[in-house]
Amino acid sequence: MDWSDVKIFLAIARNGTLGAAARAAGQSQPTMGRRLRALEAAVGHTLFQRTSDGFVLTDEGTAALLHAERMEEEALSFERELAGQGKQLAGVLRVASSDWFGVHVLTPILARLTAEHPRLTIELLTDARIYSLARREADLAFRIAPFDESGVIQRKLAHLDYGLYGATGTPPPEPGSGLGAQLVTMDHGFASFPDAVWMRETFPRASVAFRSNSRDAQAQAVLSGAGIAVLPRLLADRLPGLVRFEVVPPLPGRDVWVGYHSDLRRLRRLRVVLEAILSAF
Repeated sequence: MDWSDVKIFLAIARNGTLGAAARAAGQSQPTMGRRLRALEAAVGHTLFQRTSDGFVLTDEGTAALLHAERMEEEALSFERELAGQGKQLAGVLRVASSDWFGVHVLTPILARLTAEHPRLTIELLTDARIYSLARREADLAFRIAPFDESGVIQRKLAHLDYGLYGATGTPPPEPGSGLGAQLVTMDHGFASFPDAVWMRETFPRASVAFRSNSRDAQAQAVLSGAGIAVLPRLLADRLPGLVRFEVVPPLPGRDVWVGYHSDLRRLRRLRVVLEAILSAF
């Protein structure tokens, strides 16, 4: 049995189709199919039922999944332990955060570090999904809620204040109503965010003009005259063309948490990057 084939099996089990698994694993779809057939031949069982909707685990596949996940856990622990021994300020460090925080807050700090340490490479991951620290999808992560993964060392980095903004010249919204106002807010997948709830409750008679899960996109929509939005002050206060309104009730803020896996606590490049960010705050 080839361990690389077991990783292919896990990717298919988690993604459900060869195409999605291939993208996740960085392989071609024909290669994924060929490797899966090789694994099934090696173990002597069909691990997936091929259906029109994708790949479904057979009973044998379900049993194999438990062992494959334990194999993966041990392999990743081995990798993290070796990586944590690294003493040189060189190599790749993967940093995960939200889009606006990564672009406007972290990038200037990280860029200065890479200029000072030419052998250090930073990979900044800013899409909406949560990256696993245990699987080393990221080495250092910033989130707006505490981490619930085991083995993660974490701390609260900062409390972020939010404000209500419009383009210069935009009239303030009617308190308690918002009648006639156009709102720029989070999309439906993030409708439970405190700022999105605050907007709905504070301006119940306003209409929604624009939705996005990107704070940068919201800020640009406001600058273009689409309406008013709740934005992090660290982002919006530095953008010319935006005006902040005084509002009642006050806006809810958010905490930012930073975390990394305990196996990487001796990794020098992680410590240097984290110390630079903590110092900046």
